[in-house]
Amino acid sequence: MSITIIGLGPAGLDLVESTHLDLLIDESSIVIARTMSHPAASSLAAMRSIESCDDLYEALDDFDAIYASIVDRVLAASDGGQPVIYAVPGSALVGERTVPMLRTKADNMGVRVRVIAGLSFLDLVFSVVGLDPIADGLQVLDARALPDPMPLHLPTVITQVDSPLRAADVSVALGRTLDSSHEVTVLDRLGSDNERVERCSVGSLATYAGSERTTVYVEAVSTGLLGLVATNRILRKQCPWDRKQTHHSLLTHLIEEAYEAADAIAQLPSDSPAGEPDFGAYAEVEEELGDLLLQVVFHATLASETGAFDVDEVAEGIRRKLVARHPHVFGDVSVADADEVLANWEQIKAEEKQRDSLMDDIPSGMPAVVRAYKVQSRARSVGFDWVDTNDVIAVLRSEIDELAGASDEAAVMHEIGDILFSAVNVARHVGVDPEVALRLGVDRFMRRFRAVETTIADTGGTMSDATLEELGAAWALAKSSDA
Repeated sequence: MSITIIGLGPAGLDLVESTHLDLLIDESSIVIARTMSHPAASSLAAMRSIESCDDLYEALDDFDAIYASIVDRVLAASDGGQPVIYAVPGSALVGERTVPMLRTKADNMGVRVRVIAGLSFLDLVFSVVGLDPIADGLQVLDARALPDPMPLHLPTVITQVDSPLRAADVSVALGRTLDSSHEVTVLDRLGSDNERVERCSVGSLATYAGSERTTVYVEAVSTGLLGLVATNRILRKQCPWDRKQTHHSLLTHLIEEAYEAADAIAQLPSDSPAGEPDFGAYAEVEEELGDLLLQVVFHATLASETGAFDVDEVAEGIRRKLVARHPHVFGDVSVADADEVLANWEQIKAEEKQRDSLMDDIPSGMPAVVRAYKVQSRARSVGFDWVDTNDVIAVLRSEIDELAGASDEAAVMHEIGDILFSAVNVARHVGVDPEVALRLGVDRFMRRFRAVETTIADTGGTMSDATLEELGAAWALAKSSDA
């Protein structure tokens, strides 16, 4: 019992070595072709009897099931005593999922398998576009499973662009970081008399009618996240302003960008990303997150100059932390709900940081509202919390009553702090982010105050001269118009 796997090359039989062609046309063997949708397979079928697996593609919807059935068919044919040749498009060792499946199963059954790889379509791609994959680098992607995000810092070959739908998918994926006018190369039916090699834009690629042998080649381009890192490093070397920056000189920018990102996020609908997306608001969020990301990249660039770490180590560090703190996803821990996830998170974090108290390592420089929320969340993770929201509201009322009875400045300061802390607690219990709520409240006051200024000005008066009654009436008007 033996099976020979032969790659038919990227086009016709003229690209198959003569000794391998002799094996294929020798009628003492059984030839099973994975598909007849290939010029070499159809030419071979005109020369001798061969069996095709195309019926399995038509009968089954799942590729895993199709490939498993093809492997079973080839192995079953080898039981008859005749040599079996399994013929596949291109190289038997490039993009052929059935080949490793067949080799593994045949080895378990004691069936000898010989592989004759054949010429790969990649060899023709290299020749046509003038690419040296070792000197220039290379990544090969499948249009049916494009990565997200998709790095393009290396020359990129995208295979299996076999339909207008796949071409549209590739166009959309490339269009996330490339201009629609950016040109790529479409390679179709390479090695055949009717091969096509043409340049087209990323935008027009969406309407390209691809075939089983259509490939898109994208020259290396500095874009996306890796492009940002590369650009920042260039600026660090060549821009006078970037050259003079330090971690401390950038600190104010980091804080400002974080606040601006928070402001943009606050403009999103409260149930985002659920509900109907507000693309205008999301455009603002995208821009502000980009500004914030630059600060992260810039600090990593500075750190890399000292040999401390680079941006990839930053990303890997947080990736490992996420895996370690989610044993219910990446391990065998079971959790009942989000509260249990939070409790596990704090326990794992405490072990990592070797904290003596849950109150350790909460930054004192945090905005007070955010810090209060974090303190309360830490306490809640171990069950130190009110169960009934009404009890929390009652505490807030009692703190207000205590403020009314405060007798000196120190007592007033104390009670005001307790009131604000309790207000944050109420917000947390009803599922509202107090920072966002306060921001919205401040924005609402500012909007209504401007309306009051307009109303007073329209009557010919000024804010400083207006009476309390006039200001109260203008405020009531503004409030009714801004419900």
